[in-house]
Amino acid sequence: MGLNLYNSLTRNKDDFEPLEEGRVGMYVCGPTVYGHAHLGHAKSYVSFDILARYLRYLGYNVTYVQNITDVGHLTDDADEGDDKIVEAAKKEKKHPMALAEYYTRSFFEDMDKLNCVRPDISPRASGHITEQIDLVRTLVEKGYAYEVNGSVYFEVAKFAEYGKLSGRNIEEMQAGARVDVSPEKKAPADFALWKKAEPNHIMQWPSPWGMGYPGWHLECSVMSMKYLGATIDIHGGGLENQFPHHECEIAQSEAANGVQFVKYWLHNNMVTVDGQKMGKSLNNFITLKQAFSGAHERLTRSYDPPAIRQLILNSHYRSPLDFSDAALFAAQSGYEKITAAVKAVRKKIEKAPDGDVSEVTVRYLDEYREKFEFAMNDDLNTSVALSVIFRLVSITNELVDYQGSDPVTKGTLSAIDDFFTELGGGVLGIVKEKYTQQGTSDDMQRCELAIEGFIELRNEARREKNFPLSDKIRGILGSVGIVLEDKPDGTEWRWK
Repeated sequence: MGLNLYNSLTRNKDDFEPLEEGRVGMYVCGPTVYGHAHLGHAKSYVSFDILARYLRYLGYNVTYVQNITDVGHLTDDADEGDDKIVEAAKKEKKHPMALAEYYTRSFFEDMDKLNCVRPDISPRASGHITEQIDLVRTLVEKGYAYEVNGSVYFEVAKFAEYGKLSGRNIEEMQAGARVDVSPEKKAPADFALWKKAEPNHIMQWPSPWGMGYPGWHLECSVMSMKYLGATIDIHGGGLENQFPHHECEIAQSEAANGVQFVKYWLHNNMVTVDGQKMGKSLNNFITLKQAFSGAHERLTRSYDPPAIRQLILNSHYRSPLDFSDAALFAAQSGYEKITAAVKAVRKKIEKAPDGDVSEVTVRYLDEYREKFEFAMNDDLNTSVALSVIFRLVSITNELVDYQGSDPVTKGTLSAIDDFFTELGGGVLGIVKEKYTQQGTSDDMQRCELAIEGFIELRNEARREKNFPLSDKIRGILGSVGIVLEDKPDGTEWRWK
């Protein structure tokens, strides 16, 4: 079967067929950079990183655009309140753009550690003000928008299909509207395209309607159109953005261009803590930096970034992920098992005799690849795909430990390593092409000699049945992150 993706617009799993054969344009709503990224952000951006990776695995030429929101996102996620960047800048006593730069760098640092491939284009809202003004002008000229006192609003009643993504109708929106809705609007559901700026507002630009700044929804329409065209293949984002953000994107884009805005809408579900959405507004979030270092009261230890990635892969992107330290600890353990198997097979290759891959191994790998692709084609079922990797781990450990008369060949072990690298690494992003230790080469050489010396002392103690000393040496090495594995052909060590 080919790739099927759950399309929020059709509410079905649809066969994926891009607008142009062999090419995919993909836009994902990026972060509003007023704080460090947390685990909720990780779920979203790892999920869409997996999608981009798998599309490329299938042979598509993917252009992945993920924006940076550095202006226009107001504190109530609609048309009222202060700009989130400006509000955070006041608290930290920084210029808003300095704050945005700082947290943008922080975001990419964290995503790099999670092994998310950088987007092909990372446009910033503040760098596309001209294009946003042009879109507002077009909507005014076409009669879809109106200006009041220097602000411009989209008139939802003029767009008959408003609500087709979220399933809401205008009557429901008006019934649930805030009682303090702006008196400037013709109707409560109308949304801001351009907001008038007060004289002391730091981030403002000249426009045909006076000094102001763009509404949050406007930027994504403008940047996706500029880099991917009037109609794009895939638009992704968090489920919480489906309404109003994505609904408003559709309205303004299709009203301006007269064509369908997005063919496939994909939404990832959220990370929860005790059943509540993890987020800055509820102050129940754990930043990725805290997870990497273990510096949070909910964490019992530090966690490797790939283990956090693996935790996310354990759940479906459309399902909520309830965070717990126990779940993260289990993901860390699973990641270490996969890493140990990959390292072991690569080490075994160095000593293995020459020879082709065995027929049995070819059959196993073909079967596993088929199961892996079947899972991924079924709306990116990463938990099942990950289970295939673990099945290969079990077989790998058996082959590494095999001491029979017919030794495992270099070809067989290399084929297994290639599978791990291509699918576990290239698609899932949890296997590295090369594992290196921290420190200079001279430092590591001295460190490895010391470790080997400790292992030899331990082996001598074991031969003399001095098990208390043997256990003490294991404990000393374990305290600095070194794991010993006793095997039939000797003791091997690895970093925890």
